[in-house]
Amino acid sequence: MTTAAQLRKEFLQFFEGHGHRVIPSSSLLPQDDPTLLFTNAGMVPFKSVFMGLEEREYRRAATSQKCIRLSGKHNDLENVGHTARHNTFFEMLGNFSFGDYFKKEAIGLAWEFLTEKVGLDPSRLHATVFREDDEAEAIWRKTIGLPASQVSRRDEKDNFWSMGETGPCGPCSEIHFDRGTGSAEDEGDRFLEVWNLVFMQFERQADGTLKRLPKPSIDTGMGLERLAMVVEGVDSNYETSLLWPLIQLGQELTGKEYGALEQESVSLRILADHARAVTFLLADGLLPSNEWQGYVLRKVLRRALRHGHLLELGGPFFSRFTDGVIDLYKDAYKELIPLRGKIGRIVTSEELRFTKTLSKGLELVNGLLDSLDERGDKVIPGQEAFRLYDTYGFPLDLTVEAARDRGFTVDQSGFQRAMDHQKERARESWNAASKAAPVYRELAADLPQTEFLGDLHGLPGEPAEEIEARVLGILRDGKIRDRLETGQSGEIVLDRTPFYAEAGGQVADRGILRWQGGRAEVSDAQARIQGTTFHGVTLLEGSLLVGTACSPQIDGEWRKKVRLNHTATHLLHAALREVLGEHVKQKGSLVAPRRLRFDFTHFTQLDDEEIRRVEEITNSKILENLAVETNVMALDQAIEAGAMALFGEKYGQQVRVVKLGSFSTELCGGTHARRSGDIGLCKIVSEESVAAGVRRIEAVTGTEALAYAQQAQALLKNLSQTLSSSLKDLPQRAQSLLHQLKEQEKLVEELRQKLAAGSTAKQEVRRINGVELLCRTVEELGRSGMRNLADELKKELPDGGVILLVNRHANKVDLVVATAGEGGKKLDAAGIVRAAAKPLGGKGGGRRDFAQAGGKELSKLQEAIEAAATEIERQSQE
Repeated sequence: MTTAAQLRKEFLQFFEGHGHRVIPSSSLLPQDDPTLLFTNAGMVPFKSVFMGLEEREYRRAATSQKCIRLSGKHNDLENVGHTARHNTFFEMLGNFSFGDYFKKEAIGLAWEFLTEKVGLDPSRLHATVFREDDEAEAIWRKTIGLPASQVSRRDEKDNFWSMGETGPCGPCSEIHFDRGTGSAEDEGDRFLEVWNLVFMQFERQADGTLKRLPKPSIDTGMGLERLAMVVEGVDSNYETSLLWPLIQLGQELTGKEYGALEQESVSLRILADHARAVTFLLADGLLPSNEWQGYVLRKVLRRALRHGHLLELGGPFFSRFTDGVIDLYKDAYKELIPLRGKIGRIVTSEELRFTKTLSKGLELVNGLLDSLDERGDKVIPGQEAFRLYDTYGFPLDLTVEAARDRGFTVDQSGFQRAMDHQKERARESWNAASKAAPVYRELAADLPQTEFLGDLHGLPGEPAEEIEARVLGILRDGKIRDRLETGQSGEIVLDRTPFYAEAGGQVADRGILRWQGGRAEVSDAQARIQGTTFHGVTLLEGSLLVGTACSPQIDGEWRKKVRLNHTATHLLHAALREVLGEHVKQKGSLVAPRRLRFDFTHFTQLDDEEIRRVEEITNSKILENLAVETNVMALDQAIEAGAMALFGEKYGQQVRVVKLGSFSTELCGGTHARRSGDIGLCKIVSEESVAAGVRRIEAVTGTEALAYAQQAQALLKNLSQTLSSSLKDLPQRAQSLLHQLKEQEKLVEELRQKLAAGSTAKQEVRRINGVELLCRTVEELGRSGMRNLADELKKELPDGGVILLVNRHANKVDLVVATAGEGGKKLDAAGIVRAAAKPLGGKGGGRRDFAQAGGKELSKLQEAIEAAATEIERQSQE
């Protein structure tokens, strides 16, 4: 039997044999596209090509593209596991023509692959076309030879594709496979869509009219899971060779039989599906977090963990599933192999974190139920249930279960409304982002690409050759203009520029623009459209018109410091990999004149010795004065040569490689020092966590590193003088003084405790329903002192009861409630302290026999004592 892995290979080989460039799958995390959360179709990596914003060196391409559908209109998450064909992760097989072949060739290639290469029965293949597409129908009927009964016309809903409200669009033709099951009326069951061929021949204008494209293109997509389902003769994606091994793994780990009980089968399908999505998202560098893409990843992972718990899987288990995914896909995606350990550590860490989340969530639910119970309300509002889900990751079904156990219900309709409202806000933010770009596209459409004049112009100590440039376009307040006046700010496009546009973490250049009769400050430079640099300017004098000849000049000192810091990030990256391991990869950076910031993957805090070694290696390479070599070469050639691609960068077929001896080789388009020795010194000033599995170091170089060292020396000198110690003996002197201080604090605490125990001036004893309450007010007593005093006071209640300690501070109050002996046996100290804390504006909790709380409303101390007495009375009557 032909497997899915063989189908993938055969598809790519088939189209390569027909003149297509086979392109490796792009990341699941789309670059430079604010309208998409994840790559959700095979055409996404070519979107800028279809929109005319980018040109490639090839006009035919074929891919097997990794896709995720977890956002927008393509969010399949809630259906996954409950249907036979919904998946969060899938592979899209596609062939593309950028102004090369069109309908006849696209239909012919698809037919040849399905019938001759794959061997599907032609009599079971049906084609649909757009209702007005006579050309496509004629190709299917006359060229391919399909009978009329196997070709049908459909409306826009099914057979017309658009990229958006405006832009490239066109009719499409779908190929369906007749599975021979179900009724003719139930097309969703009997006829399975296998391949969609999109004929991009129009551009939709803002007024809705369609304009023919001068070079029509082809975009096709065929789900590998769908094709495997047809070829392997199974009824579900989960029974194909892409997912069934993971279902079998689930059966092995849980002892459950797939198909025996539907709910257990749903959970097994969810584990198998989500394991693929989680594994590939982690492999592409995404990490679980509480925002944006990382939030979705965490939600998917926790949904899988929840279903693992429903199947009674104990202990960390999910790494077994991610290992299974890697074993299944390692031949097609070799990059998974070295990431096995990293992926396993991340999912295990998240699994342990989720266990704590479940515990915290139950505590929050119970607190919410307590509040509702006091008001006599037996329904958890939908907004509150959604807050538990959205903020704390606590699943709705667990909230429903916990509520049911205490006789409450959940407003699930309200929960869904809150969920829909959040999705609508997300859609609005995505739409806003997508609408920010049209004015830039409009201006850049008729302009040549900006010529970048290199990274050496105008540096200190170098001749500042005057550059001649011309203003090609002007933007102000989001509109295209023909001029700017003194005092106005806007963005301009030049035909040639020395200004580096912000990219790869490196900040943009700044400087001055001069022309006859005027000058402007240049504060920013952004490549908002590939190949076109938009300069942020503020006019200082004169008028600036489109067509004006001008002279741009960068701030050389600014550029010099940025260059040093950028080269230092490359050295730090290589040093971190040498010290910590090759799992270290860049996750982000900031390269500015005064400092650099470098984010990288690692799972624990760096200790002092690791930081020292990274610094030592980095500075040893600086002292070696390595030459900084840059070369432009093909992307494949660069990767084969060992060059590391940097996080967040989008690379073309030709890339710039920056090399420092044999120590560091990276793909990078930024500006750099000529030699490593120009950096002078690199000093790490901080190391911290910024997300799960991501660490951040900040460092300074050159004169900033010298200034940092001088400030540290001055601080140490001042400290040694204050403590009357030499620099050499300073640590020992500080430890000695701290020890003395702790001893004095201990002595003071002991004296306060003795005074509190011996004083009865602020003590009262009352009897409530046969229970004695001893209340004592003390001043400035520590927590351990309060605990000890409570134990001492229990001796004054021979029949048992309740101890309430009120500890006054300057601006707050602490409460301790302890139960003692037979008299306090049935009472809950935690409930009593919570009641007493409310008038004080505080919260508290603890065990049944000992609890603590705090508050700030000192004027309501007596009210707090009475609230405790009332709670004791209530509990004693139960």
